Formats: sequence, structure tokens, C-alpha cells
Amino acid sequence: PHAFWFKPDAGARDAPRARAVVLELPSRRLGWVSVDLVAVDRDFTHEVARRLSRSAARPATLILSASHTHSGPGAFIGSRLMGWLALDRLDADVRDALVESVAAAVRQADVAARPALVGAAAVTAPPLTRGRLGRELDPEIVVVKLTTPDGAPIALLWNYAIHGTALGPKNLRLSGDVMGVASAELERRFGAPVLFVNGAVGDVSPAGHGEAAAARIGRALADAVQAGWERARAAPAASIEIARRRVALPSPWLSLRNCTGRWMPRFVTAPLGSAFPADADLTAVALGDVAWITVPGELQAALGLAIKREGRDLFAQTFIAGLSNDYLGYFVAPADYDRPAYVTCATLYGPKAGECLASTAAELLYQLRGRDRPLTRLPGPCDFTPNAR
Repeated sequence: PHAFWFKPDAGARDAPRARAVVLELPSRRLGWVSVDLVAVDRDFTHEVARRLSRSAARPATLILSASHTHSGPGAFIGSRLMGWLALDRLDADVRDALVESVAAAVRQADVAARPALVGAAAVTAPPLTRGRLGRELDPEIVVVKLTTPDGAPIALLWNYAIHGTALGPKNLRLSGDVMGVASAELERRFGAPVLFVNGAVGDVSPAGHGEAAAARIGRALADAVQAGWERARAAPAASIEIARRRVALPSPWLSLRNCTGRWMPRFVTAPLGSAFPADADLTAVALGDVAWITVPGELQAALGLAIKREGRDLFAQTFIAGLSNDYLGYFVAPADYDRPAYVTCATLYGPKAGECLASTAAELLYQLRGRDRPLTRLPGPCDFTPNAR
């Protein structure tokens, strides 16, 4: 009944869900929600935070991570541009229902709070993805394990980079795609909430498509995540450290050359003005010896790997929480920006913004450890003046 120019869904294959954990130590309180949506914008995140502020469940820090399923509901984003491209026109009833579902998940997690131990481990996934740009991908799955003091599962959070497109564009049934398949199977095995958080997913697609492929990839992911759970050793968490940074970005524009082909001159662009935000918010969190950094969009895998390489000198495990708290499109490395492709067409802040976010993410990881990041270049990657190199 809410569809306008896109076709309505044909029911649920597996109902999209919001899953939440609330982590609290005397010094910090963090709420983290994983929701089966293609993306969230900052207004959606702020509305969830506003509703939580009216209850005792309000977290001092909120992370809202979209799984990036392409088979989730639409009509919940205020941006007309995003609605026209992918999500249909805004429907206030749909948005209100989704916002309330997310807030309710946090309240439920808060009520169920209990003493917990924390562990983390990384495993290598089987070859389940393919690259869109021919660059190195990240096969790592990071698993964060929360248990009671006697070892019973409380929650499981897993991080992996994969587009939720295995079911394909012809699928009209609501679904969490392969990530939802894996999480549901893990919840069956462990009897506890399982939160999926996507990684640096910009140029990463599933290696197969269709119902059979979705089931196969989902089961393989569930098996790999379970191996990570079994490898992780849970212990009391001494602290939660949080660092934030707001980064100014250049005015967004569309490169028509990247969208159409090399025959188009580079100077032919379409300014997007105020259609997208002028800045990006990043949040870094360290829970004991595992750390993560939020990115408001789809970071190229190469940039995510660069962040992880720096993080290895600081933490036992580091991962990228992509599509979290906002959505600003794709971010690619400067060397790949001039390659006409869907990924670069949807890179709206130019060739340097991805490197800027990756550098800022690394700086925040160092900040969590109370250390200065080694100076690597001048001017910095977030210098968008015309003559900066």
C-alpha cells in the first residue's frame, strides 16, 4: 500500500530485523543496532536517538549500522535524490515504523542487560565474493563474542564486507539477503541475537546470485562465523574508549565520465549542491583489545585494508563498520577514481575523499590508544584545495 513508483514487495522471504546490544562500563555507555536496511541517513539516526533520549535506555553513543541488504524496505529516507535512485518517495508511516522498531530494539537490549564477558577473533572466509574494480578484497570476518560469566551466549556481532545483492533485482520479497540467512542460522545455533555489520563493501559483490547461491553463501558464512566464535576467548572488558571526528568534505558532484564512459570529457560534471551533506562523522570505539571505526557509506576494500593495517599495530582486532549512522555514497582510492564504473559514478565527493576518511579513521584509532599517528604526508589527505597533492 505504500509503493509509489517502485513495485510493492511480495511479502517476506525472511522478515528484516533490527538487533541491538547495549554495552556499559562506569565510564561509557554504547548502544549498537544492526538493521536490515540498504542504508540509513543522519536524520534517521538522529530520530532514533531522540526517541531513546526520552527513556532510560538512552545510550551516550549510538551506532546504527545498515546491513546493506538490497531486498529491504524503502520509503524511509527523506532525501528526494536517494528516493528517486533507490528507495522510493518518503512515506511517513513507513519511516515511523522503522524508527520505532530500531528504538525498541535498543530498549529491549537495555532491559535485558547483565554482566558480560567479551572476546574477539578473526577468521578467513571461504571465497564468497568478487571484486568490482579488480583490486584486492578483504576476506576477513571479525567476530565479537559476548557471554555470561559462565559462558552462555548473550550476543554475537560479526563483520564482513559483502553486498546484499545475492537475491538479485528480480526478487521482490523482503529479506536480509545472505547476511540475514547467516545471522538467522547463527541465532538458531546459539539462541542469542546476532548482529551483522558490513565492512568496506564499496567494490565487493557476492560471487553467486539467486536463491540457491544465497542459501549456500549464507550457510558458509554462518560456519565461518561459528569458527570465529569458538576461537574467541571471552574475558572481562576493562574499558570502552570512544573517539569522534567530523570531517569537512568538498561539495558533492556527479562525474558524468565515470557514469557513461571514457568518451565523456572529465570536466563534464553535475553539481549536487545540498542534496548530500557537506561533512562526514566518524566514530571509533575500542572495547578492550578490539576496535572499530564507523564510515558513513561504502568504502573501497583497499581503503578498509589500509585502515586495518594501521590498526594491527594498536589492537588485536580492528574492523570497519560501514554504512553506519549516515549514507554519503561510495568512496574509492584516488588511483581508481578515473575508471568509469558504477562504483566511481556513485563516488560523489571526488577522488580524495575516500583517502581522507581512511586517514581520519587511522588517526582516531591512534587516539583511542592515546598515541599520535606518525606523520606521513603534507599536505594532509583532507586538504581539498586545488593545488594540494
